[in-house]
Amino acid sequence: VQLQASGGGLVQAGGSLRLSCAASGRTFSSYDMAWFRQAPGKEREFVVAIRSSGGSTYYADSVKGRFTISRDNAKNTVYLQMNSLKPEDTAVYYCAARTGKILSTLRFAYTYDYWGQGTLVTVSS
Repeated sequence: VQLQASGGGLVQAGGSLRLSCAASGRTFSSYDMAWFRQAPGKEREFVVAIRSSGGSTYYADSVKGRFTISRDNAKNTVYLQMNSLKPEDTAVYYCAARTGKILSTLRFAYTYDYWGQGTLVTVSS
């Protein structure tokens, strides 16, 4: 599976952006999909994930109520709608995919098999 993230950019605090992650392959619907982010000088952190089966979603507390993940299996694409952006949301955002892993490990980066190249989101104050 190859992942291509896009949609990053510069936005003012309070603004919105929508990230997209397009996946290659025919089995997209069988993958859990997630977004992680890494700010300068910080470790990569979990942002949000959506399960393959049923589409249940899981959010980091820091983005709950502001970010929304969705997927379109017909288009092999996962989206991240980011609203009410804050300067602390500034980071490189990575999409990731995995299959065959248990729910309790959803937030751990090491459980993901495939990663996109990252897209930079900069939120100015």
